[in-house]
Amino acid sequence: MRVYLDNAATTQLDPEVLKQMYTVMESNYGNPSSIHGHGREARTLLERCRKTVAGLLHTSPAEIFFTSGGTEADNMAIRCGIVDNNIKHAITSQIEHHAVIHTLEAMQKAGVIKLSFVNIDNKGNIDYRHLENLLKDNERSFVSLMHANNEIGTLNDIVRIGDLCGQYDALFHCDTVQTLGHYKHDLRNLKVHFMVCAAHKLHGPKGVGFLHINHRVKIKPLIYGGAQERNMRGGTENIYGIAGLAKAMEIAYAEMEQHRQHIQDLKTYMINELQAKVPGIGFNGEIDPDKSLYTVLNVSFPEMESADMLLFNLDIAGISASGGSACSSGTDIGSHVLTAIGANPSRPSVRFSFSKYNTREEVDYAVGKVAELCAVNAG
Repeated sequence: MRVYLDNAATTQLDPEVLKQMYTVMESNYGNPSSIHGHGREARTLLERCRKTVAGLLHTSPAEIFFTSGGTEADNMAIRCGIVDNNIKHAITSQIEHHAVIHTLEAMQKAGVIKLSFVNIDNKGNIDYRHLENLLKDNERSFVSLMHANNEIGTLNDIVRIGDLCGQYDALFHCDTVQTLGHYKHDLRNLKVHFMVCAAHKLHGPKGVGFLHINHRVKIKPLIYGGAQERNMRGGTENIYGIAGLAKAMEIAYAEMEQHRQHIQDLKTYMINELQAKVPGIGFNGEIDPDKSLYTVLNVSFPEMESADMLLFNLDIAGISASGGSACSSGTDIGSHVLTAIGANPSRPSVRFSFSKYNTREEVDYAVGKVAELCAVNAG
């Protein structure tokens, strides 16, 4: 049996998305910047997709800018948001995605900003009082805090963060890569200046995403070379990918509650089964459904001699999971998220992440194999 439980890294392409992309590949091959008929058809499709995305988020199409994915969108928001608004102080946390932390640290090293880290507890929850003190005690700030952590699943209260940023005239960038398509975001009521999407996290294609930029914020392009995206991003738009992104979002929003219940049930079931069958099991981050991303479960296993072989043995058993952020796989550097929350380094951790395509039978298989491996190591 092969079981895919690494959906926080990337998701299976939805067949309806593939069908939509194939149709576009066959019929819409014009350059949307060209003024002839083929170009106009491509332009019409592009703007229809933009309107679809904007409608689902309750914002204007003029605030949606298509990118190559979440990393580019994060970089554009952070670099341009800070420099073009003459901001000298930024606030983030130690458990943000590397697309955020490494970008901010590079800007600090270059002397562009002073960087502050908001305190977090051992489950990854933000200290909101400390966040307010950082906002109060520094000049106008740029705040970059994610909606849900990609490794441990802990959710931030982005409404509360947005309100605090509004109170202190700060710009708020939120990495929503793990939650777009899984939670509803109403930009009429959410005080966020930049929000990010990567299509491949919601059963869309890789290599495409978007950045939402609130119309009250003015920035210059990160990438020059053309007038595409209303002079905000040079380069011919990825029409096929954008069509897939829009279709994936339509499906996600239409089926959101159904899939949320299904996936949360799987996660809760796996938690209960692991607790019943693996002595000494624990969990990193929040697991309360009100505080935790329902697609992610980070499991802390008992100490074992062959801890470094756990993921390898799961792979041999046909189970795909992650030891942390997929972006760090293949390196010998431990998870910066688990380090930041003070997780016990002698206990191996595995992130299991779920999608609408997973089943209870797959969870049973995975738990069974995990229990076997732990029993062998315990013996």
